[in-house]
Amino acid sequence: MERSIKPVCLTRKNSLFAGSARGGETWAVLASLVNSAKLNGVDPETWLADVLEQIVSGAVPVNRLDQLLPWNWKASREKRGQAGMMAA
Repeated sequence: MERSIKPVCLTRKNSLFAGSARGGETWAVLASLVNSAKLNGVDPETWLADVLEQIVSGAVPVNRLDQLLPWNWKASREKRGQAGMMAA
């Protein structure tokens, strides 16, 4: 039981150092994105690096940012992997 509530306790403890209300909001958004990636079986670090690169480079238009959500990103990545295996 302790293991299941440990992330909740750590999150509460870490959120004390957000600095301001705006910092707390930013931290909550980032924590939500990271946990969404984890729940969808995506490595958060790999996902964030790729998503940020695509946003900065302009590879994904602003009106198509939904493609970068963890579940859509994972599906498109799997599709590209299967297409690459078929081509080889």
